[in-house]
Order: sequence, then C-alpha cells, then structure tokens
Amino acid sequence: MKLLGLICAGLATLGGMTSPAQAEILAMMLYETKSADSLKTLKLSGVGERREGLLIMDVDPASAQFGAVMWDMPLANDTTSHHIFYDRTMTKGYITALTKRELGILDMTKNPYRRTTIPMPDCGMGEDVTFNENNTRWYLTCMDSSTIIVGDVKTDKVIKVIQTPGVYPHGLAVNSKINRILATSTVKGDMTNPGETIIEIDATTHEILGSHKLSLKPSPSGEAPVEILFVPGAKNPIAYITNMFGNTLWTATWDKASRTFKTEQVFDFATENAGVPLEIYFNKAVDTMYVTSASPGFLHIFDVSKDNGHPKLIKSIKTGQGSHHIAFTKDEKMGFVQNSLLNLPGMSEGTINVVDLEKQEVISTIDTLVKMGMNPNVIVLLPENNAFAGH
Repeated sequence: MKLLGLICAGLATLGGMTSPAQAEILAMMLYETKSADSLKTLKLSGVGERREGLLIMDVDPASAQFGAVMWDMPLANDTTSHHIFYDRTMTKGYITALTKRELGILDMTKNPYRRTTIPMPDCGMGEDVTFNENNTRWYLTCMDSSTIIVGDVKTDKVIKVIQTPGVYPHGLAVNSKINRILATSTVKGDMTNPGETIIEIDATTHEILGSHKLSLKPSPSGEAPVEILFVPGAKNPIAYITNMFGNTLWTATWDKASRTFKTEQVFDFATENAGVPLEIYFNKAVDTMYVTSASPGFLHIFDVSKDNGHPKLIKSIKTGQGSHHIAFTKDEKMGFVQNSLLNLPGMSEGTINVVDLEKQEVISTIDTLVKMGMNPNVIVLLPENNAFAGH
C-alpha cells in the first residue's frame, strides 16, 4: 500500500492548498516515519524509505473531512524537523531541526506557504524558539552544542551566540520586566548527562548570572528540566518548569530583594502514576494551567486562580502514549494533543486526541498518521484558529 494512497480525498499538491473555508479548524504538523519496530508492531507494509514532511489536516470533529490531510509538503528526510513556533504576529513559523544545523522559516502570508532555511553553524540539535514580548528578538536553544542563538525577528539575522558550557539548553523563557532569560539544562543529544538546573541570563548583556538547582536529591540528580514558561502577566514574575526525568513540576519565583529567583517543587506527577512531564500552557484568564506527560500519556489540568505559584490539580485526562504538544482554539473550547516523543518506545503512539476543554474529556482521536506509518512531531493550529496559550 502506497503512502500517498492513504491520504484522504482533498489532498492538494505542493503547488496549492485547500481553502481554509472548507474546514473550521485546520492544524499544521511536522511528521516523520515511525521507527522500524513500530511499523513491525503495527503490521504496516509499503511505507518505503524514511520520510519527513509538513502537512495541514482538518481536525474539526464536526467536519465531514475530519482527519483528512488537506496539504502535504515533503521535507528533507535527514533533518528530523522537530518543532514549529509562531512569532507573535503569526506571520512566520520557525521550524527547528535536530539533525541539521539550520533553522527553517515558514512564510505564513503566502499561499501556498513558502519555507526557507537559515544556516545555523553554531547550533547542534535545535530545540525551542522563544520570542521576547515586543517580538523583536527570537531565541533558539541548541541542546547538543550548549548554545543559545539570539536573532532579529524582522531580518532573521543572528545577533548573538550565547555559550553555555556544561549546559544542554532546551526550554527558554524571557521576561523583559526584570531583564532576565531562563533556560533549562536538559540532556545531551544522546539522552545522557541529564542536568538539574535552570540558568539565569541577563537579557541585555547575555551574561550568564548563575544557575538554580531543581531537585531535592543529591547531585547529580538526573532530573532533566525540559520546558519553562513564565506565568503570563504575573505581577511578580514566576516561571514553571517541568523535570522530564524527575517527574516533577517546579517554580522559579523572582525575589525583588535579592534580584534573583527562589525555586520550589510544587507537584509530583508520580502521585498520578504519570511520568515524563513536558509542555506547559495557560488559558487567557491565567486561572488554568495545562501540562502534558508522555508516559503513559496524560493531559493534566491545574487550577492556579487563587495562587499562581501553587497549582491545584483538577483532573488528569488519559491521552495517548507520548503526549507532548497541545494546540488550542482561540475560543479555548478545544485542545488537540499530539502523542509522540522522538519516536521513543512506549511514547510514540502517533495519534491526535481532541479534547473538549469545557467537559475536560477526550471526545475523539485521529489516527490518520498512524495508518500512514508516521508520527507527528508537533501540532499548531493555523493562525486564524490558533491560541498562544501563554507562549
């Protein structure tokens, strides 16, 4: 069975794209071929050589084309295109690569979308792209080269390469109010040498000011802090951090007197029989926080309405193995959970869960990519539907 034969009717060629008017909710995903073991387990044949791509799918459960691929752009199959991050105007999408020293840029103002690449010789294993509040600077974390690249959003030219010796930066957050950047020290590219700290950087001079341990265990604890996000609009800056291997959630709260951060463990995912916590999101009212965990796969919903530094778990919703990114609709009624983490065994289901955020339950699951022998690496909605969810 040929790969393209699995794609539903309505698939457009690279030269054109189905009009968004034909679906209420369109999502964009990076995908790659599942591992050989996964393909064998699923008894899929005819997938062919390894493939990567960028596609647009109808994810509206009320649509007649629910789960159909509307547009598919092949990408080089040796790049491991990993994440998509919109700038704050959502006119550009930045695509990180794990195995090539480049940064992809998707022009969202053109139809069909146009992708260009920028060489990143100082970036081994590009992970996250974050933007400052006024959308003038982007920051790219490079986990395997221990660097953070600072770029200009308007020109996309590199401004600065921040060296972080002994640190494997993955997550990054900027707070201009206190002139600080925080970055996580996660793992080397081969998943060894897990870190246990976040580093604090001066947002103007890019000087590394120090580090903060996120573990109650003796060093080296192997906690691997992975993602970090400031609470949007908080009067006193506070960031949340997920410890990927430690299975905990931490905060870093700004202390005005000492002009640095105080850290605290605020949740242990082991109490929910959950592991590998990853992404963090907030709703517009900043009274609800969402966190994914990849093993065995959950979406955790927290109440932060009374104290934004001490979350109260509302519910853990069972999702697919490898629960990773979430795309949110602007009206915050639905979330779409992408279930795959780096093609890792037990964390690469390849499905998309549709979650009713008001009822707090999974209402449907999309297995289109599974049937194609593919895994989604990330999911975002097209700009007309996409909510930033605190990012």
